[in-house]
Amino acid sequence: MRHNTNQHRSRRKTVSITAASATVLAVVAATAAVQSNAFGTEEKPAAASQSAAEAQECGAGAFQARVAKTGDTWKARHGDTVLYTGDDMFAAMNAGLDSLTPNRTTKERMVVLGSGTISASERLKLPSYTVLDVCGTINATGAVATDTGPIYSRDTTDVEVQHAKITGAPMYGMFFRSVSNLTLGQIDMRLSGGLGIRIDNGSEIALATNTRIDNVYVSGASSHAVETAGLDGVTIGTVTARDVGEAGLLLNTTTNAEVGTVDAENVGAGTGYAAFRMANRNGRIGDGYETNIHVEEVIARGGGRGIFCVSESGGAVIDRVDIADTGNDAVLVENCYNVTIAAEGGTVSGAGGIRIAARDEFANTSDVTLENLTVTDSFIKESPCGENTVIRNVELVNTTKDVC
Repeated sequence: MRHNTNQHRSRRKTVSITAASATVLAVVAATAAVQSNAFGTEEKPAAASQSAAEAQECGAGAFQARVAKTGDTWKARHGDTVLYTGDDMFAAMNAGLDSLTPNRTTKERMVVLGSGTISASERLKLPSYTVLDVCGTINATGAVATDTGPIYSRDTTDVEVQHAKITGAPMYGMFFRSVSNLTLGQIDMRLSGGLGIRIDNGSEIALATNTRIDNVYVSGASSHAVETAGLDGVTIGTVTARDVGEAGLLLNTTTNAEVGTVDAENVGAGTGYAAFRMANRNGRIGDGYETNIHVEEVIARGGGRGIFCVSESGGAVIDRVDIADTGNDAVLVENCYNVTIAAEGGTVSGAGGIRIAARDEFANTSDVTLENLTVTDSFIKESPCGENTVIRNVELVNTTKDVC
């Protein structure tokens, strides 16, 4: 079975701010905010929010609500009004959030200064047009609840989380459902269980649109570091996953995605999950698989698989790969269509090997290209024979090749 394909074209969209750009932006921001103190300037609601893209220092810039911890006491303020004083971080954050303009149509920002503990069954619900900047750590402890994460939003638009650090074992570190125009900036999760970030469209037919993730670090999750489902239009800078139980970055039913780097160590050990996984018709648009998923680089060390494309997914180009010593396949392409691995080069080493395969319940794998690779101490195997498989410019070092 052949599918509508589109030869990939060389493209290198910028998905993260360079250090030089960040420096320039920081200088501009500092000049504009010369009258501000270290925690930013309170401003009337009409003011525009600072975007996570501006790479500003956490807490800097204008805000409408401020939640800060002094000693063991949290205080929430909106302008000169004190909204909450006490020892409950969650109550303080809720008070600050509730003080923002109801039914607003422009963004308003809340800054949280300090670290504390909340129940893993609690969730800070971000309404539309909300910017959250957490300069500290949220530690989620105790029993979890369904569809709950310390930071949560559902059926909303224009939501930003500029910075956040999360520890503990929540069901999700962050959970977003049917959110359009979502931006996540600098996110750090050192977990002891749960899933890092899940972004989906629930059971809705309409896809959630325009999602941006700048830089995410997740360690210790028992499930995935970052998972998407039912999204259209995704830009991701870097996903770094360490000692994660399942996938590093998992894209399900997601289209038009630009990803910078997936960097995984010991991810999905003992499982069929991978540093980077595409599943459930990911990349399928209508009935075709024109190229719409672009990944600059996948790095994988140890763990389960390196790259796994499965269940009628495709339309993907991965520019560079650096995969070594995976416990399962280094690369497995199974029932996928129009997939190019290592368009710009890469290396695969170790016993995991590269497999092109198919199950009977789906159309046979087709239009897979492996190129510009050095494969060491491994194997390449194609079984059953795919349709229009291309293997070119591949150097084999102590490696076997069994292809059609």
